[in-house]
Amino acid sequence: MQALLNRRGKGYGSPTGALPNRQIMRESACSFSPGTAGGLTEMPSGGSRMSTMHAVRAHTRGGPEQLVYEEAPRPEPGPGEVLVAVKAASMTPTELTWPQTWTHSSDGSGPERTPIIPSHEFSGVVAARGAGVDSPAEGTAVYGLIPFTSDGAAAEYVALPAAVVTAKPATIDHDHAAALPLAALSAWQALVDHADLQAGQHVLVQGGAGGVGSYVVQLAAGLGAHVSATAAAADLEFVKGLGAEQVIDYAHDRFEDHVRDVDVVVDLVGGATQSRSWSVLKPGGVLVTLVTPPDEQEAARHGVRGVYFIVEPDRNALRSIAELVDDGRLRPVLDRVLPLTETRSGYEALETAKRRGKIVIHVAD
Repeated sequence: MQALLNRRGKGYGSPTGALPNRQIMRESACSFSPGTAGGLTEMPSGGSRMSTMHAVRAHTRGGPEQLVYEEAPRPEPGPGEVLVAVKAASMTPTELTWPQTWTHSSDGSGPERTPIIPSHEFSGVVAARGAGVDSPAEGTAVYGLIPFTSDGAAAEYVALPAAVVTAKPATIDHDHAAALPLAALSAWQALVDHADLQAGQHVLVQGGAGGVGSYVVQLAAGLGAHVSATAAAADLEFVKGLGAEQVIDYAHDRFEDHVRDVDVVVDLVGGATQSRSWSVLKPGGVLVTLVTPPDEQEAARHGVRGVYFIVEPDRNALRSIAELVDDGRLRPVLDRVLPLTETRSGYEALETAKRRGKIVIHVAD
C-alpha cells in the first residue's frame, strides 16, 4: 500500500483548464427522435457505418430529456490521442448541469460545443493511435476519465488524450471497470491528495452508499483508517460490508451524537450536512468536499481546513486503483447496467432514485 501512496504524480492536467479542440469528421445529415419510457429510439439514416457510429447526444442544453440515441460522426484521433472502441461507460449525477459539459471552458464561457456526448468514465479497447502516440498499443484494454470539456463515452467510439488512459484492471470486466474512473479517482484524491490520510486516523464519510462514497469507505479502510459513515437505513449493512466500522442512519440519528474527534470528513452531501460536520472535527482536521465550496470562516472558527476540489484525470492514480482492484482490496459497486439505447433512463434515475454505486452503460461486448 505504501508503494501505491508514493505514486502521487499527476497524469494529464486539470479538466478545468483550457484543452485543445479535437478534430472530428464532418457530420452527416441524420434525423432521429426520442423514444418512450426513458429509452432512445433510432430513426433510419443513410450514413455510412465506416465513418459513423451510434452515440447518445444532446443538441440543446438541458437534462435527460435532451438525450437522443442517433448516428453520429465517428471521431478520428488527433496528435497525442487514441481512439477507443468503447465497451462500457458510466454516468455521474449533475454532469448535464456542468458548464464544461456544454462548452470548451470550465466556467461556461465561449461558444456552445453542441451536440455533446455525455458520460466521462469509460472502459474499452484501443482501436487506433494518433501521431506521436507510442503507447498504449492498439488492442490494449484501457480505462480512464475523459476531460470534462470533451465529448464523453456514451458512444461506440471516443477519441481522447493518450495521457489519461491506462490498462484496465485485469480481474474485472469492462462494465465494472467503467464504474471506477471518476468515482474511485474522487475517493483517491480526496483522501490521499487533499486529506493526506494516515493509518489510524478517523474518517467520517457523509453519504457512504453512493457512487463516490462507496469507494471512499473502501479506500479509507484499506489505508488503515477507522471509518464512520452515514447512510439510509436500507444501506447500513451494505456500507458496513465495504469496511465501515460504524454506520449511522442519517434519517433517524444525528451523526453529531455518535462521532467526535474526527480527523477527516469527506462530504458528499453538502447543505446542512456540510454545515453540521464542522463540529465533529478535531482541531487541525480537514473537511474535503466535492459538492459545494466550504465556508472558510467556519473552518477558521473551528481551527480546521476546508477543501473543495474537482476530480482530475490522473493516470498514475488509476494504475494504483487498478492494482487495488486486482489485489482484491477494492471492488467496483454497480447499481445497474443499461444498454446504450437506455442511457436517458439512466440519467433520469440519477435525478430521482436512490442508488448503491454507479449506473453503467453497456456499449459493446
